[in-house]
Amino acid sequence: MLSTTSVYPDGVEAGFEVAAALGFDGIELMVGIDPLAADVDAVERLRDTHQVPVTSVHAPCLLVTQKTWGRDPWTKLQRSGKAAERLGATTVVVHPPFRWQKTYATGFVKGIARLNHEFPGVTFAVENMYPWRSFARPFQAYLPAYDPSELPYNHLVLDCSHASTAQMRSRDLAAQWGDRLHHVHLTDGVGSIKDDHLFPGEGTQESLELLDDLRLAGFTGDIVLEVNSRRSGGRAGREARLGDSLIAMRERLGEPVSETTETETRHAHEEEQTAPHDLVAGDLPFTDGPHFDLSRSGGVKH
Repeated sequence: MLSTTSVYPDGVEAGFEVAAALGFDGIELMVGIDPLAADVDAVERLRDTHQVPVTSVHAPCLLVTQKTWGRDPWTKLQRSGKAAERLGATTVVVHPPFRWQKTYATGFVKGIARLNHEFPGVTFAVENMYPWRSFARPFQAYLPAYDPSELPYNHLVLDCSHASTAQMRSRDLAAQWGDRLHHVHLTDGVGSIKDDHLFPGEGTQESLELLDDLRLAGFTGDIVLEVNSRRSGGRAGREARLGDSLIAMRERLGEPVSETTETETRHAHEEEQTAPHDLVAGDLPFTDGPHFDLSRSGGVKH
């Protein structure tokens, strides 16, 4: 699967185009970064046009999506569940509440369980986060905790970059969680204060080896490529690197690599050699924390 954030700064439409061209099995829709993602009618048309299913919906619970689908966090999750039902997605990815959302945080664990009962065809799964780190001291920005391991959630999302920023090991978390592991954001990191979202294999999280573990464990959940491709040098470079990652994912999981994936990835590499590079550095808008430069994003408005 491909997260729509993996083609940022291009939008949701480009995400569907790239997923279709390279042969990804589906899309995880990040709601709120691109305003189009909040328009379920438009997303439905993109799904049908490109024949790429929406397999998961990432609820708009980031700093930069605080106004998307209203300000009430439970309303956001309700709307995410309804969007998932309409689009045919089976998972809603949820971040734990921010520390200042005290009322929301108090009932969060029971509320997630209630949503899983209310939406029987959709799984609401809670993602591991990280302390916001600076050179002074870490700030515990999430409640009840950034690490969901000891909390009674039935369904968890493992993000390898978040594990890296929290200075934890993704493979250890996957083993510890066992059957509670429902969904994976495959990416990488080097343990810095930033939420790096590197391509798998570029960091120290042993992300590709994690795929070996998942295959041996018989994992049946979705594995979503969620990376920062802004340094890839334009559309061709981005598609080449995303295609390389898809090939590596399929090989590690013991799945066949389609001719479409191989051909389009090769063409992207060839085009990359002649296409002008548009090298863009910087943080992604879906990375919360003190390293996120709000002046570059125009504040916390979406």
